[in-house]
Amino acid sequence: MSDTSAPHPITRPSRRWLMAGSALLGATALVAALTSSHDATAQGAPTSVTATAAQSGSAALARGLPDFADLVEQVGPAVVNIRTTAKVATAARGQAGPDEEMQEFFRRFFGVPMPRRGQPQPDDEDSGGSTPRGVGSGFIVSADGLVMTNAHVIDGADEVIVRLTDKREFKARVVGADKRTDVAVLKIEASGLPAVRFGDVNRLRVGEWVIAIGSPFDLDNTVTAGIVSAKARDTGEMLPFIQTDVAINPGNSGGPLINLRGEVVGINSQIYSRSGGYMGISFAIPIDEANRVADQLKAGGRVVRGRIGVQIGEVTKDVAESLGLAKAAGALVRSVEPGSPAEKAGLEAGDIVTRFDGKAVEKWNDLPRLVGNTKPGTKSTLQVWRRGTTRDLGVTVAELEPETKPAAARSGKAEPKAPAAGVAASVLGLTVSDLSAEQRREARVKAGVRVEAVDGPAARAGLREGDLILGLGQAEVTDARQFDALVARLDRSRPASLLVRRGSEAQFVLIRPNPAR
Repeated sequence: MSDTSAPHPITRPSRRWLMAGSALLGATALVAALTSSHDATAQGAPTSVTATAAQSGSAALARGLPDFADLVEQVGPAVVNIRTTAKVATAARGQAGPDEEMQEFFRRFFGVPMPRRGQPQPDDEDSGGSTPRGVGSGFIVSADGLVMTNAHVIDGADEVIVRLTDKREFKARVVGADKRTDVAVLKIEASGLPAVRFGDVNRLRVGEWVIAIGSPFDLDNTVTAGIVSAKARDTGEMLPFIQTDVAINPGNSGGPLINLRGEVVGINSQIYSRSGGYMGISFAIPIDEANRVADQLKAGGRVVRGRIGVQIGEVTKDVAESLGLAKAAGALVRSVEPGSPAEKAGLEAGDIVTRFDGKAVEKWNDLPRLVGNTKPGTKSTLQVWRRGTTRDLGVTVAELEPETKPAAARSGKAEPKAPAAGVAASVLGLTVSDLSAEQRREARVKAGVRVEAVDGPAARAGLREGDLILGLGQAEVTDARQFDALVARLDRSRPASLLVRRGSEAQFVLIRPNPAR
């Protein structure tokens, strides 16, 4: 962190570029003046007329570019600086904190502690106390002191201090924080405060100008500008993001993303970087999604989400084609939690969920977002693709609980079965055996076969001993003899799609059969 407080790496390059830019501008102006004078003299036009035309052209160019000054004056007072502190024991002061914060820096690139220049360090002989933990940003959403920011800005803090643009400071109370969406709501005891206005994210267009106001490196009310690069950018999080090229740095976290109408359209939350710093790609939480979370936090201090109890994955183009789907869309059910709403509804591993309550599941992570936004207790409808047909399943949504550690694997041994070697071995390189009653009970499957040995195509596809094969193409696998018969009827010129169970999860695996002899 010492690099950020060293003046030379910052000021020297800036001064050098400033001098070079000034020289270039000066030379350009001189050439333009000489050229204009020469042209005006040659054409007999007065020099003052040429100068006026040049000024008019410059004014027209300037009018075509956005001016953010009025916008900053309007919204700036509602943006706040957020500092957090944590209580540490004597032995831990000055030791454990920096490592933890450096990990947070490289994980999120926001909210890292930035020691102020000349700030005294804690004395190791003290009996303990508070030490600065991080710096972030936020914005006021109501005149009576409600503030929105990122959950990771205040995570682990024992004290949160909010500083306004007029230098007043308040100790904030955490109303609630939601780590899944990275949204937090704070409350300070004040009145008559300037508050932001919210914009309509649906009206936001790619290519539109936006600005960010925040406290990068604890530099209050820093303004940066750019454009919207993409909308609904999927990064694997609970929410889709707004992608921009606005410069976002450590300390900008939790600050507003603002459109040219002076409305907040997002909360700056993440950046993409290979260097640990800004690289031209930043992400903001859409304000409509953030407000839905904030409303629940204000009402009850936490967010209640729905769940149905499935593990899901992506439906690839190859899998979609092998199963007869019109396009690669939906969510592949890898496993169904025992006793869950999904199991009670009849959902099975290998199903493709294509719609939830009438809403299309285009990408696999659309499903947890749709289910999560559904109130627990709601009776919903799942549309699934199973073995070549579409069917509707009724499911009652349950409440999402905190994640728990997976149960330890059972150690009971299954009764051995003699492997069946036949057509499957020569066509797919698979030797399989029937499942015993105990194996079916432990795996919670009705039927299938166990892989005893792999070779050739199966080995290249990644199958291994112990895998369970539950389906081949559109057919359910019941036993080794029936599996052999299904393999015998395969079109060897096309990849075969196998529904394979490994551990608690299932997925489709494509195998290219050995050519016919």
